[in-house]
Amino acid sequence: MTLKYLLDENVDKVYNRQFLQRNPNLMMWVVGDPGAPPRGTLDPEILSWCEEYNFILVTNNRTSMPGHLAEHIAQGRNIPGIFILNEKLTIGQTISELSLIAQASFNDEYQNKIINLPLL
Repeated sequence: MTLKYLLDENVDKVYNRQFLQRNPNLMMWVVGDPGAPPRGTLDPEILSWCEEYNFILVTNNRTSMPGHLAEHIAQGRNIPGIFILNEKLTIGQTISELSLIAQASFNDEYQNKIINLPLL
């Protein structure tokens, strides 16, 4: 299985550019891109979009995202997962981590979970 990522609009777009440069066959979209939720979309709506289109959300939002995820699950809904960026990792380290995860993960491995990067 290959994961698909959606970058929160507050994550620097350099992550998207470098990820796709290294992994042209993988998918990473950014909030505001054509086909993705528009900029300014509220977090609960982003989670619904990720659920519908099977994207893992990549964000730096450690504060409100756990509450939004809990509400989403309480409504009987699911999300493929949320990855929280680690400010101590370089962009290159983060890209390497996301690349490895995308190519080596099992179906639904991160469902309804918030994962802090790096995995190990």
